[in-house]
Amino acid sequence: MWNEFKQFAVKGNVFDLAIGVIIGGAFGKIVTSLVNDLLMPIFGLILGGLNFSGLEIKIGDAVIRYGAFLQSVVDFLIVGWSIFLFIRLLNGLNKKKETEPAPAPAAAEPSNEEKLLAEIRDLLKQK
Repeated sequence: MWNEFKQFAVKGNVFDLAIGVIIGGAFGKIVTSLVNDLLMPIFGLILGGLNFSGLEIKIGDAVIRYGAFLQSVVDFLIVGWSIFLFIRLLNGLNKKKETEPAPAPAAAEPSNEEKLLAEIRDLLKQK
């Protein structure tokens, strides 16, 4: 079992996945800042100065912060939309590569046998 795990862990896909998770975390921070610092204040202005992060309902001693939930939903939608656009762009680039005609292979020089057969053919045509 240990050897199987080592083979799995050493494969390039695991490292690619780890790098993707790290970059995804950094991208998540950027999106969170975009939502918190740019979009939510604009939504707050549009909705009359309403700050979503402060929205909450108090029921007895319990506090339900639905504003934080709304902000998380907005984060998710923005991340999902960004990933959708990025993948769409990549798919468009891949389609362009597939539709481009492959360069024609260079005509290979005829072999000695083909040259000899061509000479024989030409001689037969002359007679």
